[in-house]
Formats: sequence, C-alpha cells, structure tokens
Amino acid sequence: MKKNFILLIILCSVVLASCLGSSEKEAPITETERKVEQVQQVTQYENAVIQEQINNETVATQPVEIKLLDPNTSTVIKTIMPMELGYEKDFTAYVKAIEKMAKELARGSATVTGYDKKMVLDKLGEDGRIIKGSPLVVLKESELVEKILATSDESTTVTLPLYLTESNYSAANIESLDDVVIASYTTYFKTANAGRNKNIELSAKAIHNLIVGSGDFFSFNLNVGPRDVESGYQPAHEIINKKLVMGIGGGICQTSSTLFNAVDQVHIATLERHHHSLDVGYVPQERDATVSYGSLDYRFQNVSGVPFIIKVIYRNGSLTVELRTSEDYVEMLKKNE
Repeated sequence: MKKNFILLIILCSVVLASCLGSSEKEAPITETERKVEQVQQVTQYENAVIQEQINNETVATQPVEIKLLDPNTSTVIKTIMPMELGYEKDFTAYVKAIEKMAKELARGSATVTGYDKKMVLDKLGEDGRIIKGSPLVVLKESELVEKILATSDESTTVTLPLYLTESNYSAANIESLDDVVIASYTTYFKTANAGRNKNIELSAKAIHNLIVGSGDFFSFNLNVGPRDVESGYQPAHEIINKKLVMGIGGGICQTSSTLFNAVDQVHIATLERHHHSLDVGYVPQERDATVSYGSLDYRFQNVSGVPFIIKVIYRNGSLTVELRTSEDYVEMLKKNE
C-alpha cells in the first residue's frame, strides 16, 4: 500500500512537471529539482504515517477508567481502574475485588456509611397530620457488579443502581385504619421502678401511631432510636449474659416483647428476633424480643397486602399494644393458621 502510494505521488509529479514544461511563461523544472520535490513528498507521507502510529499507540496505552456516578447528587463518588485490579491478569480476582467494592458501597464499612438505608415508618401525629419517615434504600450489588464487568474494557460512567421503596399506604385511608382492633397484647410491670418505667414509656411513645403499609419493613431500633441520656432514657436493670446489670434504657425490651406478641397475631413475616438469656417474667418463655441499639433488633415485614396502625397505651403498671385497621382489611390481615 505504501509503495503504491509513493508511485502515485511520483506519477503525479511527472505529469505536473510535463504540464509545467509546456508553459511558455514559466521556466522548465530541472531533473534535480524534480527529484528533490519527489523526496520531500515521500518524506511528508512517511512522517504522517509515523505520527498516526504514535497517536494510535497513545490511545491504546491510556488506562481504562470506570467512574461511578451517584444519581442523587450527579457526582462521581469513585473511579475504578480495571487493569490495576487485575482485569487482564487474573479475572477471578478482579471479579472478587468488584464484588467486595459493591458490598462496601451498599452496606458500608468501619469508616464509610453505605448507601443501604432501612425504612423509617411514617407516623400519625397528635394533630392528625402525617409525620414522614424515610424510604427503604437499596443499592443492588449484583446489578452494579454486572454493569462494571460489562464495561471493564472501556472508559465509561456507571450510574449506581439505587432503588427506593416508599411506605405503601393511601393517606386518604388513614382515618379508617382506626376502625377495628385486629390484635392486642398487654404486659404488666411494677410501678415502684421509676427509671425502668420511664424507659418503657419513652419507647412506647416512639412506636405509637406508626403506620405500617403493605410490604413495609419495621425496625424497632430504627424507629425508637438511640437509648441514651440525651433522649431522656434512665439507668435501670437489664439482662446481659445471664446477669442483671445497670444500663441506660433498661426495660425497653418489655415494649419490644409486648409489640411482638401483638404483631405475631397478624399476617406478617418476622425478619429478626432474639431471646433474653434469662426468663423475663412479663411474657411466657420464648415469647420475648430482646433489643439492643446497634446490634440486636426486632424486625418484621407486613406481608398481608393491607396497612395497619400501631397504637400503644401506657398506663401506671401496664402496657398494651393494639394493631388497628379498616373493616375492609380485617380478613386479609388475620394470620393464616
């Protein structure tokens, strides 16, 4: 190809020289000048070819970069260099590295908060207005891994696959959710222990009037929040490793256990529940639900297909949890025996 091109240049030069030679007004080009011109043209072509090769090699050697984009902020939160992670040398190790990165982005690490967020349920305020919680947020790890692997040989931008799930109920039906008590459970406590009773009262207030929509997820720890002095919780006895010890917030497990025994009467799916290491006394054995902020939680999902509302009645010496719903939803909410 190169030789043919050179011959073409030479031929064109000869023709051009012939044309110039036929002109009476211009001086004829000597043989030496003609050869010099031909050499210059060939040199220009060779330089162009060499430059093109250099450009191609430069493009080929540029490292592939995959930028991860946060769709909420439209910012790049991480840049992946496939070659540095072993994309060509050890593909198995590369896949494991991408899976590990996706897991940390979703669930977080010791130093970084993950994208996954549990659902905080909406609540009915004392004035009848809805107090909004926050949706369930899931970064789908498998989808992110697939997207990265599919584009690991080219520089590109991958948007994080974030999925939000809002609480599933109709605000127009809130008033009817108070129609029927579909389940109820009561436990009792001594009135003399002021600190423990205050803790029960505070945790009961935190879950009172929570709206549990169809498909919604409930987390006791998330909806009640930290049990600390700043939140008003007081020192009281709690069970840790088969021993009674003093701790801030002792007694709130009576709230979570009372709630469990009420919720267990309807069509829900228990996602997490733990037993105390000692018999608690206020519920039958193995009918308790111990909780500890940051570790042990009581969680469930409403799989009935209809919403209900949690009502908590705190009295001097007793705690009652009621689940209420619309008359239209009773049959669907009843637990399948």
